[in-house]
Amino acid sequence: MATFLQGEQGILVLAVGLGTVLVAVLALFFVARRDRERAQQDMRRLADLSEGLARHQGDLAERLFAAQAELSGRVQQSQTGVGERLDQLSRRVGEGLHQQTERTGENLKQLGERLAVIDRAQQTITDLSQQMVGLQDILSNKQSRGAFGEIQLQDLVAAALPPSAFEFQVTLSNGKRADCLLQLPNPPGSIAIDSKFPLESFQQMRNAEDETVKTQAARAFDAAIRKHVRDISERYIIPGETADSALMFLPSEAVYAELHANFRNVVEESFRRRVWIVSPTTLMATLNTVRAVLKDAKMREQAGVIQAEVVKMLDDVGRLDQRVGKLQSHFDLAVKDMREIRISTDKITKKGEKIDALHFADDTPAEDLQPETPVAPQLREVGDT
Repeated sequence: MATFLQGEQGILVLAVGLGTVLVAVLALFFVARRDRERAQQDMRRLADLSEGLARHQGDLAERLFAAQAELSGRVQQSQTGVGERLDQLSRRVGEGLHQQTERTGENLKQLGERLAVIDRAQQTITDLSQQMVGLQDILSNKQSRGAFGEIQLQDLVAAALPPSAFEFQVTLSNGKRADCLLQLPNPPGSIAIDSKFPLESFQQMRNAEDETVKTQAARAFDAAIRKHVRDISERYIIPGETADSALMFLPSEAVYAELHANFRNVVEESFRRRVWIVSPTTLMATLNTVRAVLKDAKMREQAGVIQAEVVKMLDDVGRLDQRVGKLQSHFDLAVKDMREIRISTDKITKKGEKIDALHFADDTPAEDLQPETPVAPQLREVGDT
């Protein structure tokens, strides 16, 4: 009995041991199966991840090629637009330069014509100055003061004044004829000159042997001079036609000196009647004054012409300066456009160089192209629970 009980206990222990071993084997089997399924899941995930990475790499390559083609098209289009703009700019600049050259040529032509007018006016002034120098030669010529009467008057006036400044034997509105009429601008107006030479009374006074004859000759000389002064005042001073004074020409310096030395009453009478008595010398001085008046009037006229031409020339210079300024602004705009175009082309060139520097090789590490995704869980060893 004891032996049987011992045998049953042994069998029971053996059965328990076998059960334990069987349980352990089953546990190991299930653990191994679970680990195998997990490994298969991990392999499938790795395969899916590799396939996703391959598709992503293909899409990325296609996008890069498309971007490169689009950028190349844009660069070519930009280059075409830049070329067309440069052509238009060149045509505009060429047309502007051509028009500006034509306008400048016209302005220079007009400027040359106006300078020619100024040269002619300057030549007129030079001629007037040369004639004034010739007047000094006439003043030193003793022969021109030795003639008498109207011939001497005509010689002196013709030698001192230009032909347009005088007329001989002029009939006035009152029917009286003056030996010479100096045509001066208002004021003072035209001045009449009449030649008078009381030769008989003067010679009698100079040749008288006694005081009675000399006194009578002096009275005759006085009366003759007064009559000449009165006649000139009444005949050759016409309000609104001539000046308010006239000249009486005595062609002898001796008569003139005698009159002013011994006949002051006659001279004062001539002053009151505004008749100025002149000799060849004083007539030359008077004509010199007239010459200066005419020269001044002529110079004022020429100065007006010169001033008008200078004003026109200044207007032309101002227009030329404005057109040069406009041309300069066109050049500045062209330079600005070229600078902006150069900046754009530099930027495009740099971007093209950056794109050209990119390389897409098949041996690129997968981790360099791997997107930011959760990392797959690592395989755990058997028994890690």
